[in-house]
Amino acid sequence: MTTPLSDGAGDTVVIFDTTLRDGEQSPGASMNLEEKRRIALVLEEMGVDVIEAGFPVASQGDFEAVQAIAGIISTSTVCGLARATRRDIERCAEALAPAARKRIHTFISTSPLHMKYKLQMEPDAVVQTVRDSVTLARSLVDDVEWSAEDGARTEHDFLCRCVEAAIAAGARTINIPDTVGYAVPDEFGALIAMLFDRVPNIDKAIVSVHCHNDLGLAVANSLAGVANGARQVECTINGLGERAGNAALEEIVMALRTRADRLPYRTNIHTEAIMKASRLVSAVTGFVVQPNKAIVGANAFAHESGIHQDGMLKHAGTYEIMTPESVGLNRSTLVMGKHSGRNAFRTKLRELGYELPDTELDEAFKRFKDLADKKKDVFDEDIVALVDDEIGHEADRIRFVALEVVAGSRGPQTATLELVVDGQPRATTATGNGPVDATFNAIAALVPHTARLQLYQVHAVTAGTDAQAEVTVRLEEDGRTVNGQGADSDTLVASARAYVHALNKLLVKRQKAAPDALSA
Repeated sequence: MTTPLSDGAGDTVVIFDTTLRDGEQSPGASMNLEEKRRIALVLEEMGVDVIEAGFPVASQGDFEAVQAIAGIISTSTVCGLARATRRDIERCAEALAPAARKRIHTFISTSPLHMKYKLQMEPDAVVQTVRDSVTLARSLVDDVEWSAEDGARTEHDFLCRCVEAAIAAGARTINIPDTVGYAVPDEFGALIAMLFDRVPNIDKAIVSVHCHNDLGLAVANSLAGVANGARQVECTINGLGERAGNAALEEIVMALRTRADRLPYRTNIHTEAIMKASRLVSAVTGFVVQPNKAIVGANAFAHESGIHQDGMLKHAGTYEIMTPESVGLNRSTLVMGKHSGRNAFRTKLRELGYELPDTELDEAFKRFKDLADKKKDVFDEDIVALVDDEIGHEADRIRFVALEVVAGSRGPQTATLELVVDGQPRATTATGNGPVDATFNAIAALVPHTARLQLYQVHAVTAGTDAQAEVTVRLEEDGRTVNGQGADSDTLVASARAYVHALNKLLVKRQKAAPDALSA
């Protein structure tokens, strides 16, 4: 069996994060430029080796996002996706131009099903396209990755032929995707082993895996690939992705760290940043992490069973195979409350991984003090929700001021709302079928629009009747979809903030002509 390329670090697994590209393809998970920038910076801080920032040819918005991320990332490699066409590859190279480290990731389908019905190309033509596309990409950047779309369902002889051609043309990474999540671990591991056995120049490239979760096997298949020689895993924060999602970065990384006895490989990920990244992606996309989600779920380190609690009191290792601190769930010694000062608040934010400019810090501190007056206990999760709700609103054209609601079983329910729109104060009172409907009707009266509400979701940040509510609102208008988030101890205020946030994002998208806004 041929030894995989190691460059002196054969036990290191490259972590390729595609949250900003494949993750954003989840219906409703569209992110704006500022949100993508924030996520990219957190991924770099976390030690992600390769950040796939987008698909530059897909839209002007995607191009601008890749270009912007390429300009702010200094240690991670910034990657752009391109189909096997000259226009895609050249557009990708243009977007990546500012990056200190850049990679073009080009792909073409190789399975009989895809070649016949999707590409309508003969196998020989596909192989020639592989050669041509990789050669072009390599002429533009030094780091080229080639993917065999639907690789898990590709005939072995043909897959070997394509992989050999891609490496000969200059590809430094060969990615084998289980595009439709069809494989099972022993099958997928054997596929990777087969490539090392049969492709003569396989030692000239790193083999990568990209597994989807349609059968719930994305992480297992990825780890089977690593055990058989793959040294790059493509994954996303929280397992975000189209259909059932991708392999979850946090699960891959913590499996390698926790089970080094069976998987003696390492990554460059600073695992203490995992929770910060998970919370940010969840807040930005509106995809709440299920409580029993491995590693980052609210119950991942919770123990309710009496037997479990007894064991934990005697020795944490009885029921915890990793520590909460190892993924960023730190037990803070700095307790925050209504008597806490600005410096203590700034220190707490740094402890939680936030460094805010003075203007945002002042506003966040004001909201913290308001919250501390209402809540007996202010938890770290409350502060994270509050700060995430505050960041990135400097350029908002619509600003929430105040809301009063009359509700109850004897209607009509009414909402009196104050906003500032383009610097001008506006106020109105509206009725509705319930307090939320009344609130949203009031917003529509002050800011007329034709957007349709696709999602209204409420999530309690912590336990207790005084818990802050995190609300996600998804709006759709003329094919453009946006998510808005809001947090407050009053669910209706959080709802208004979320709706206003979504409207602000929609106003930005309105300025872009279709199809530019599709992926912005």
